[in-house]
Amino acid sequence: MLAKIAFIGTGGTIASIGTDQFDLLDYNASQQRLDAAALIERIGIQGTIADIRPVNFRQIDSTAITSGDWADMTDLCYQLAEDISLRGIVIGHGTASLEETAWVLSLVLDLKIPVILTGSMRPLTGISTDAHANLAAALRVTIAPTTGPGVFVVINDEIHDPKTVTKTHTLRLGAFQSPWAAPVGYVDGTEVRFQQVSKRKNETFARDLLREMPRVDISYSHVGADGYAIQSFVAAGAKGIVSAGFGPGMATPAETAALHEAVKAGVVVVQSSRTGAGLVVDSAHHQSLGIIAGGDINPQKARILLSLCLAAGYSHGDIAEVFHSL
Repeated sequence: MLAKIAFIGTGGTIASIGTDQFDLLDYNASQQRLDAAALIERIGIQGTIADIRPVNFRQIDSTAITSGDWADMTDLCYQLAEDISLRGIVIGHGTASLEETAWVLSLVLDLKIPVILTGSMRPLTGISTDAHANLAAALRVTIAPTTGPGVFVVINDEIHDPKTVTKTHTLRLGAFQSPWAAPVGYVDGTEVRFQQVSKRKNETFARDLLREMPRVDISYSHVGADGYAIQSFVAAGAKGIVSAGFGPGMATPAETAALHEAVKAGVVVVQSSRTGAGLVVDSAHHQSLGIIAGGDINPQKARILLSLCLAAGYSHGDIAEVFHSL
């Protein structure tokens, strides 16, 4: 008997229908996306690797995902997991924000089954589409005996940790990488091999907090950047700001001054880096200004983590400890 897997369809490139097989760039212009059941039928994968239960969510571009969508998706995962015969959950997702959704789910889900996110860089109808292979690989990882509970990203025959994975190219099939950590495993044909087991224990947040996430903005550093954007974020009601700084985590002098003023106004500031990989230095200067070092988490994921910490009512010290411990 085949293992039962739930497949949640959320739209994205993996479900997109282009005008023809050579439509690999502007396929969203057609606005045609298949729901979960139609996608499974189109690929012809039902009953080959698993007994797939299609579950429709929303057919949306992943640039339109909101924290409300994350909350609904989390509730759906918990509802599906009530079925004790279910081996795991696969989520088909647009690649634009896939890493952020995976990170969110890893912070709020506490299930006994794996949740795998996958997508594709080429539309379902595109020549040499990766949609079929990525879905098959995600299913194989879900049912593999070596896959424990947790959230993973499976794409291009690689298994990634949500904390480290990021999209590094707009078009290439190998766009998803873990820049300084490498994949945690690989899918080779029918074989699933985990190279390493994460010893990291995520802070787990109550899923209801996804409906209460306060405004947290990202300030992106560049040569000559002043503090106007930061001041505007504060004026707009931001409760937190993530600074995507230069190199090891440094903003311009003008930005740093504005960030200090934001801290004095009660805004929690986390220093990240625009490089996308590596540890942010917890400098004595930043400590003196009340700016929290963001560790090795990229700006978009630091924004999510900071927002959840604020929603949970964590103190400045508690937030600093969360970022330090991950």
